[in-house]
Amino acid sequence: MPDTSLTRRAALGAATVGAATLGATQAMAQAETRKTFVLVHGAWHGGWCWRRVADILESHGHKVYAQSLTGNGDRSHLLSKDVILDTHIADIVNLVTWEDLDGICLVAHSYGGWPASGALEKIHDRVASIVWLDAFKPENGQRGTDFASEFSRKALEEAVAKGEPGRKGPPAKTFSFSAKDYAWIDSKLTLQPNGVAVQPIVLTGKRETVAKKTYIRAPKYPQAAFDKALAESKADPTWQTFVNEDTGHDVMIDQPQWLADVLLKVS
Repeated sequence: MPDTSLTRRAALGAATVGAATLGATQAMAQAETRKTFVLVHGAWHGGWCWRRVADILESHGHKVYAQSLTGNGDRSHLLSKDVILDTHIADIVNLVTWEDLDGICLVAHSYGGWPASGALEKIHDRVASIVWLDAFKPENGQRGTDFASEFSRKALEEAVAKGEPGRKGPPAKTFSFSAKDYAWIDSKLTLQPNGVAVQPIVLTGKRETVAKKTYIRAPKYPQAAFDKALAESKADPTWQTFVNEDTGHDVMIDQPQWLADVLLKVS
């Protein structure tokens, strides 16, 4: 009579080995396709604004970093007159360096285009793709005050006159079409450091050396600098562009699924 228990044990052992091998193969495949995103927020915001997009990207197995820049969001306690553009550039550079990140997709929203452009001067070799989301595309020597809205410029002047290190931003409805989120957004907005807007940026063209570049425009938010950046990107074959007419400036809050889909497509 055959030893059926041995046969069953052998079959179970083979199945276990097979499952382990399959699992290892799937893990290796996932690791090879896993992407790393570094998301940079805009003025008055913080890493919190990316949560919905980050959740979607992470649900697909990708790694996401969405830090708050010094003086903003959960790091608002660090706001001081010493916070300048170089501080925010260092925030991004240090994150990428200390976390040993490579082959990343760097996503910059609005003001985030300034420090992200500056950071690329040092980390461009670690960046596989960039996405400028309704963001500034500064040129060498320019400063934030060159493009500030009348509201922002007045707020900056008043804050400086009072000796305050930061200025208050506009209400949530300025950034978002999602009325149900206004109270939440308003509760999270923090003062924007004044120093980041007055320091000229130093660029040598490293941003343009990144292989994959994307510009996304939400034209319902009025900003001539973004319109100019979109036109320039459309005219440059090394950039691809997207336009979303159905969202406010805070695309990551208004349409997180749409944005996540685009990021996965272009990264």
